[in-house]
Amino acid sequence: MLLSVAVALCAGLMMTRVFKKLGLKLPDVTAFLIAGVCVGPYVLGRAGIPGLGFTSMEEVEHVTVLSSVALGFIAFDIGNEFRLAQLRQTGKTATIIGIIQSVMATVLVDVALIALHFILGPEVLPLPAAIVLGAIASATAPAATLMVVRQYKAKGPLTNLLLPIVALDDAVGLIVFAVSFGVAEALEGGMISLTSVVVNPLLEIVSSLVLGSLMGAIMTWVEKLFFSNSNRLSMTIAFVMITIALTSVKIPLGGGAQIGFSSLLTCMMLGTMFCNLSEYSVDIMARTGKWTAPLYAVFFVISGAELELSVFRYPLIILVGVVYILVRCMGKYVGARLSASAMHCPPLVTKYLGVTLFPQAGVALGMVVSAQALGPALGSLIRNIILFSVLVYEMIGPLLTKMSLEKAGEIAPAASEASNRARFAHKESRKK
Repeated sequence: MLLSVAVALCAGLMMTRVFKKLGLKLPDVTAFLIAGVCVGPYVLGRAGIPGLGFTSMEEVEHVTVLSSVALGFIAFDIGNEFRLAQLRQTGKTATIIGIIQSVMATVLVDVALIALHFILGPEVLPLPAAIVLGAIASATAPAATLMVVRQYKAKGPLTNLLLPIVALDDAVGLIVFAVSFGVAEALEGGMISLTSVVVNPLLEIVSSLVLGSLMGAIMTWVEKLFFSNSNRLSMTIAFVMITIALTSVKIPLGGGAQIGFSSLLTCMMLGTMFCNLSEYSVDIMARTGKWTAPLYAVFFVISGAELELSVFRYPLIILVGVVYILVRCMGKYVGARLSASAMHCPPLVTKYLGVTLFPQAGVALGMVVSAQALGPALGSLIRNIILFSVLVYEMIGPLLTKMSLEKAGEIAPAASEASNRARFAHKESRKK
């Protein structure tokens, strides 16, 4: 297992060099994902050589604990975007845009897939599956977005608005999914549960925010006991891991109600509390970013290895998946554009914000796990459609995010490019 993880990390890093040599100006995230596919069960894994690649999906699942840890640190990092000084500027705008674009994506996908349900028939696309897929459409991929922003050091009004919106998507997605899932269960079983539709999702959101706030306050106090930033960094890593572990706890309250936690929302709140309460947060966050770089690389390589290439065997799955992808992108783009325009955002933000919200992965796959409760047939259908869409989104989403940030003028050209341009301009001026 250790050898497989090491090979996966090396493969991801070497793939970025291959992209460089080929002149492909693609984000590192895309290189990591393609490397993951290469070391996954469908390519190198077929050779059956232990350590060379993941020979089965079971082997990939054995190392998914690293993915859980990476997602926790990603959420913790995004919490850094919720500093009070920034929230005063973008908080209201990010909240309104985040809600509208999520709901718009859900509504449009619901309408399109319900229409497809009547066209293809309930045997191909049952109504409960269409409704659940609409809810999953609200989720985005904070990991891919954060990695692109970090790699290219993107700065500007679009980036400042993008990261809080991606973080808020988790909370909005939880509510939308819980309501839609409750309706789907009612259609499948003939009985709607108020507890599953309203009580449990609200309990999960409130509990996550409370746990994250409590852990953030304790961590801030504990770090005052240390005088070395290295020790503070170690304590920060420990607290993030403890918080991730605590979010796996489920507390039954009776009557079908239970207290659960979202690891993304909890770790995001942990980061928010820490960056607003601790005087050391700026330095610690910078150090954490360097420590987590290889962890994030492994996360995306494992994500690539998890992609199910077998879904291409089913033409109807591809058809529904293509409709899902196109309509979801339309919902994200139109919802973001209309709400950004209504909030009087700058023209470049209004134009390109929706495109940066296309990526979808981790949160959506978490919702797929919950959807298995609808039964083997519906659960498998939903899973295959989302796996197909994630395969597409993960490959093109980071590139679209990069292009949008470039068009918005928030990714500065590389130093070498800048110097080349300067030399060219100097030669031209001498000629004149």
